[in-house]
Amino acid sequence: MAEPGVAAASRSGAAPPEAGEPTEVLDAADTGALQRAVQRLAEGRLVAFPTETVYGLGARADDDAAVASIFSAKGRPAGHPLIVHVTDEAAARRWAAHWPAEAQRLAAAFWPGPLTLILPRAPGRGAVAAAGQASIGLRCPDHPAAQALLRAAAARGIDGVAAPSANRFGRVSPTCAAHVRDEFAHGLLVLDGGDCAAGIESAIVDLSGDLPLARRPGTLTRSRIEAVLGRPLGVPDAAVPRASGDLESHYAPSARVELWTGDALADALRREPAPPTLALYSRRSLPLGQAVHHRLMPDDPAAAAHELFAALRSLDAPGVQCIRVEAPVADDPAWDGVRDRLRRAAAPRG
Repeated sequence: MAEPGVAAASRSGAAPPEAGEPTEVLDAADTGALQRAVQRLAEGRLVAFPTETVYGLGARADDDAAVASIFSAKGRPAGHPLIVHVTDEAAARRWAAHWPAEAQRLAAAFWPGPLTLILPRAPGRGAVAAAGQASIGLRCPDHPAAQALLRAAAARGIDGVAAPSANRFGRVSPTCAAHVRDEFAHGLLVLDGGDCAAGIESAIVDLSGDLPLARRPGTLTRSRIEAVLGRPLGVPDAAVPRASGDLESHYAPSARVELWTGDALADALRREPAPPTLALYSRRSLPLGQAVHHRLMPDDPAAAAHELFAALRSLDAPGVQCIRVEAPVADDPAWDGVRDRLRRAAAPRG
C-alpha cells in the first residue's frame, strides 16, 4: 500500500497556490534574493535554482504537500521519483536507511558533483519524493548558488530539497534561467546562476540492492565510477525500482527528433534539399539547400553535453516539424550521456 503522502500526490491535479503570480527571475548572487527563495521553501512553495547539470524545480523534501506541487506544476506522473539535493554527505545520510561503503567511496570521490546515488530510504522520510519506493535518490550539487540555497535552507531546518528539472514533464531540460521562465510564466521564483556547466542531468548509480547498477549516464563517465567502486556497474532490469529520467521518451522538443548517421544524413540532403520545416544538428558541414535552421555540434563530448539542450531548444523554432541529428559515434563511452538524451528525445511519444 502506498504511504499516505504518495496517495495524496497521485490525486494532486491542482496548480500550486502561487500559480497566478508572475514568475520572477532574480540574481542568485543577491543575498536578498536567496533569503526570499529560502522563505518560499520554508512556506512549502516552489523555487527554481541552478545546478551544474540543469536548473531544478525545488520544494522542501520533508513536506509531502510541497513535493506533490512539483508533480502538479510539471504535469509529472506521481510514480516517477525525484532526486533530493543535499549540502553534503552528512545531510544525505539522514535520508538513507543505511550508508554502504560504496556510497562512502563515491561521495568522497565525486561530491559535490554530477552524481546521484540511489539508496535504501529512511523510514518515514521522503515518501512522495521517492514515489513511494523503498529507495531514494540523493545528490550534492556542485554549483555555488545551489550550495548557498541548500545551506541557507538547512539553517532553517530544511535538510533536503527535492528537485527534478525545471520544465514541463518530458520536455527539454533547462540550462539557463530564461529556459525556466519560458516553461513557467507564472508561479515561480527563479534564481539565475548563469548557464549550467555540465548541461545534462547527473549520472545515477543505484546502490539499493546487492550490486551497483548504472541507472543513467551523465558527464561523469562509467569508467571513472567503476574505478572508484573497484568493480563493474551492472545493468538494471524491469524488476529494479524506478529512477529519474528512465522513461523511454524524455527530453523532447515540440518538433520530431530523428537520429541519423553522418553519412546517411549527408546523402539524404544531396538527394533532396532540406525544406524550411527541417532543422539540422550535425558534427559536419552539410549540403543545406533551403534549410535555415542548422547548428554544428561540438566535436568534444563535454562541450556537446553543455550545449545539447540549448541547441535543441534553439532548433525547435516556429515552423520546424523535424530536427535531424547526427548521432554520436556508438563506440565512444565519453558520448554516453549525450547519446542517451538524444535517444530518448527521438523515442516515440506516448
